[in-house]
This record gives sequence, C-alpha cells and structure tokens, in this order.
Amino acid sequence: MFGKRGNDGSGKVGAGQVPPASVLSSPGLSNLIEPSSAEQQRKAAVSAPAAAVRRRPARTEEYYDTKSQVFAALIDTIDLSQLAKLDVESAREEIRDIVNDIISIKNFAMSISEQEELLEDICNDVLGYGPLEPLLARDEISDIMVNGAGQTFIEVGGKTIESDVRFRDNAQLLSICQRIVSQVGRRVDESSPICDARLPDGSRVNVIAQPLSIDGPALTIRKFKKDKLNLDQLVKFGTITPEGAQILQIIGRVRCNVVISGGTGSGKTTLLNCLTRYIDADERIITCEDTAELQLQQPHVVRLETRPPNIEGEGEITMRDLVKNCLRMRPERIIVGEVRGPEVFDLLQAMNTGHDGSMGTLHANTPRECLSRMESMIAMGGYSLPAKTVREIISGSIDVIIQVSRLRDGSRRITHITEVVGMEGDVIITQDLLRFEMEGEDLAGKIIGRHVSTGIGKPHFWERARYYNEDRRLAIALDTLEKKSGTL
Repeated sequence: MFGKRGNDGSGKVGAGQVPPASVLSSPGLSNLIEPSSAEQQRKAAVSAPAAAVRRRPARTEEYYDTKSQVFAALIDTIDLSQLAKLDVESAREEIRDIVNDIISIKNFAMSISEQEELLEDICNDVLGYGPLEPLLARDEISDIMVNGAGQTFIEVGGKTIESDVRFRDNAQLLSICQRIVSQVGRRVDESSPICDARLPDGSRVNVIAQPLSIDGPALTIRKFKKDKLNLDQLVKFGTITPEGAQILQIIGRVRCNVVISGGTGSGKTTLLNCLTRYIDADERIITCEDTAELQLQQPHVVRLETRPPNIEGEGEITMRDLVKNCLRMRPERIIVGEVRGPEVFDLLQAMNTGHDGSMGTLHANTPRECLSRMESMIAMGGYSLPAKTVREIISGSIDVIIQVSRLRDGSRRITHITEVVGMEGDVIITQDLLRFEMEGEDLAGKIIGRHVSTGIGKPHFWERARYYNEDRRLAIALDTLEKKSGTL
C-alpha cells in the first residue's frame, strides 16, 4: 500500500538504503498532509494528559542526530500521498511500525522510553506541528513564544518560563510555521515574512520570519482554552465578584453598547466571549476580526475576517471595510474583535443608529484613557471634526466601559465597570459602578484586593434594564455589592 519498501514487500527498510536529506523543511510537505490531521491528533493527545503534560528531559545532540537519520529513512520509505488518505490513528500506527523497523535494522542503541519519545516526536513531525504538539496539548499554557529553533518560552499561570522544547533547525521551524498559516490561506516566506493566522481551535498565531527576524523565525501563539470560560469560572478565579458578574450579565442582556478596555494579555477577548453568551439566540450577530477567534454560541452568527494584501500589494480588506459592509447585512449586534484605528468611527456610528448591544475591545490602561484613545483613532481616520463633536459622538454611543488588567502576579482582574453618563461642557462624564482596590500581597507574592461598590444605586442604564425586566435583578446585585463593600 505504501510502496517504496523494497521488492520483498515486507515493509522493511533495506540495510543498504541511503536515506535522503530530511524533508521537514520542504515547502511541499505541508501540503501532503491534510490540515485536519493536526487538530485530530491534538484532540487525541488531550485524551492522554499524563503523556502530554510530563516534562521531558533535555534533548542531546545525539538524540537529534538519531531522530534526523530515522526521519530521513522514514520519508524515503513511506508514501505520503497514501498516508494522507488514512485516519489519524491508522496513520500513527503505520508510522510507528515503520519507525520500529528502521530502529531495529539500523541497530540504534535506545532504551524503551527513548524509543517512545522518538516515536512520539516523529509522529508529531509528520502529522502535526512537530515539537509544538506537547505544548498545544497542555491546557494550562496560555502563550507559546518560539524565538528561533533553539529557544521556546511558555506562559503558565501568568508567568513566563523557558521550555525545554527546541527544533532541529530554523528550516524545520519555518516548515511548521508554513503548515500553520497555509490552513487559513496565508503564506510566510522571505517575500512575505510577516503573517497573522489561527489554529483550528481559534488560537491566535503570529509569525515573523527571516530576514526581518535575525535569529530565525519567531512564532507566537496565543492559546485559547479548549473548555471556554464563562462568568461563573471568572468568579472562581477571583476576576470578578458574583454580584459584579450579575451586573455584567445584565449589561450583555439589555443591549448596552460595551467597550472592553485593557492591555495586551489582560483577557479582553476572553471576557468578550463570556459576555456574548448572554445575547438572545434569536439575534443576528456579525463579528469583524483581524484573526477570527471569537467563539459565539448563538445560532445566527456571521463571522468576517480581514485580508492582508497579496505579494503585489493589492486585495487588502481592512477592518474598516468589514465594519462598513456589515452595516448593509442587517445586523442586530456588531462585535469588533479589536478596535485599532479609524474603524472606531464606523463602530460608534453603528452603535448610535439602531445597533444597540454592539461590543468591541480596545487597548487602554484606564476607562478615561480608553475614551482618549477613541478620539485619537478617529483623528487617525482624517476626520476634521471639532473635539466637542467627537466627544458627543462617543458619549452618545458608548454605554459601558469594562476595564480588565493583568496584575504583576500574573492574575487578571476586572478593575472597573464604568458607565458613560454624558457630556458636561466639553468633558465626557463617567461614573464607576464597581472598582478593584488593591490591599497588598501575601507571602507568596499574590495580590490581595477586593471589588467594592461606589455606592451608585441607580445606574444610567436603569431605564434600559427596566425595559428588559432586569431592573429588579440589577437592584439586588447593586444592593448586595454595596453591603459587602461596607458602604451602607
């Protein structure tokens, strides 16, 4: 079936065969394996967490030399076009059988555990994302940062540590990067060295290759948990109090226009995913993203994604193009994954013209800075509007700003739930419904703090909550929060 195995049909590798150079770095190899194979294999890996999570000993040069020889002999022996027709488990078994034959014939001195490690690595190289597979299978890892073939860092529990994972060389790393980005119709090479892409589970991927990245390709993966977080889980993690989570549920339910503000890695997209769970199932939602990563549960969702320019510099579709176009698609809610530029003006216009309940995220460190950044981004679009007019548009469009922060101990907290009340002269007026107050840290360096009420018993969106019959629940949540804060 797999051919190229010798004339006796035994499937053994001939002792006199001279294996060719490893084809891991070959651009064509990624196209010979079905993209879905990697995802299926990763799901299989998750079912055996003990194997995926164990920390492997540091690899030696001798190990990588042996692996290179075995892999080269495997590629010379196996027919990849036939292998691609098999399901993942059958393909893995076929590869394991052949690799065991190669190890026996070439008489490599290896222990059983070393042989199992080698088998796992080679299966990952052929069917998945090579050395990245064990890291992708570990759900507690939130970020993977590969700085060339010899250095890989991971983020666990909000802290960055160095992993023992390494690649054979930069060519292998680039081949895996090409395999990832090809699944979403993108490419990365010397002519197009920067690329944003995503994995099948929605995890965000960025690749920057040589010559821009001097020490070899730099690959960054922002992972999403396989079990999507919800507000109840955020309460358990201490990100928000139960009463604060209740207020957020109501905000999502009563179609407030929301901007989630925070720094990189603070959890903006995670919180946006949580809020969208409280959108009614009969609403038509259109999402606009640079890299599709939102995981909405409603049945009526249209997902749009920007497109970079081609090699000739043509064909680019920007976020602003998507936001403008989705206004013609009869949306009830528009959700922008991340607002970075002039598209904020189009989003504000949509919020102000009947698309209540629209949401987006934005990079800023405080709610007040979030408002200032919106003004700056509108100016970036070339609009020559008076400052007061711009602020009136912002105050008339945004109802709530939710500020999220990643603290120095790696924990993530919702630090403010802030209402935009209106204008007073030339100034936008805001009021905090809830804020996080730091009180110190424990012996382990963990931040100690609490969410407190600001004493506001009737928010600006009270009438909207009453329209949706949520006023009683909102009053109870605010009253309970105030009592717990000791402000009564």
